[in-house]
Amino acid sequence: MSLNSFGHVFRVTTWGESHGPALGAVVDGCPPGLPLSEADIQPWMDRRRPGQSRHTTQRRESDRVEILSGVFEGRTTGTPIQLLIRNEDQRSKDYAEIARSFRPGHADITYWLKYGIRDYRGGGRSSARETAARVAAGAVARVVLAHLAPGLTIRGAMVRMGRLEAAARDWAEVERNPFFCPDAEAAARWAAELDRLRKQGNSVGAVIELVAEGVPPGLGAPVYAKLDADLAAAMMSINAVKGVEIGAGMAAAALTGVENADEILPGPDGPRFAANHAGGILGGISTGQDIVLRFAVKPTSSILTPRRTIDVEGRPTEIVTRGRHDPCVGIRAVPVGEAMMACVLADHLLLDRAQTGGRRGRIG
Repeated sequence: MSLNSFGHVFRVTTWGESHGPALGAVVDGCPPGLPLSEADIQPWMDRRRPGQSRHTTQRRESDRVEILSGVFEGRTTGTPIQLLIRNEDQRSKDYAEIARSFRPGHADITYWLKYGIRDYRGGGRSSARETAARVAAGAVARVVLAHLAPGLTIRGAMVRMGRLEAAARDWAEVERNPFFCPDAEAAARWAAELDRLRKQGNSVGAVIELVAEGVPPGLGAPVYAKLDADLAAAMMSINAVKGVEIGAGMAAAALTGVENADEILPGPDGPRFAANHAGGILGGISTGQDIVLRFAVKPTSSILTPRRTIDVEGRPTEIVTRGRHDPCVGIRAVPVGEAMMACVLADHLLLDRAQTGGRRGRIG
């Protein structure tokens, strides 16, 4: 099993490599009759597209999406939707020096140990370039969400870069700076810090926060298809992600039971909660509150600082990773995280509709 697919009902398979002719996704399980065109997908691709500021890789890709199947006369047919994104700006020669050596922090050595062969050009399948296909699939998921749960919104922001945190949560500010940062003052500090690190040939990690508002209660299952488990798995599948937390997350370990319990109160439209330490999910099932999730992205491993390593013969050597890379891969991870959340929520909405028909337990 190659395990290049995720999802239960809304199922996504991605394919392609960083320096191949193209990459893309197959989306299966999309309901029929929904309006869908390339114009619905492209704005989300443009948010992730490289080369838009000095703070990201300067690889030039238009990331234009082509729909090859699954849509007829502007509407989904219920059959697999094939999405194609052509690679336009590969520089494979940049990677000739690492063809027989393993870059520390990269998947080079694990791919070699598992398969005995690897595409060293930009990391091949392990490259963050693969996430373009996820963003395209996430755009299809947003069309499903608009149909099944009107009013549901997904927003993402980078809330920490290295040791520097964003204090404010101004969602309007996110689209006004190249960091997807919700704090204008923090974004200015980040720009100076990232310039300094880039000139040193270094990189830095980040924390991304995702918030889904308007999520219906009842999504998820109690044991093996918990909504939070599927969300965590989706985020951990993104390149360079090393940690995920939902709601209070790791900070919950420092709370008492009295502090952590989100008290339930009567509300005009059903129950309301006094707090949201649970991040909108209890027992693997959505509460109807905002789903709040954060994930940590490690520093980009492709750096110009020489690092010790070994070659395929096991001999010690030193390596410098050349080519064009993000000094903070967390920046472009924001639209990727949003896309993965959209795919998971669309999948669970379809699962819930199949099992319960959308019925809900009544209170009062």
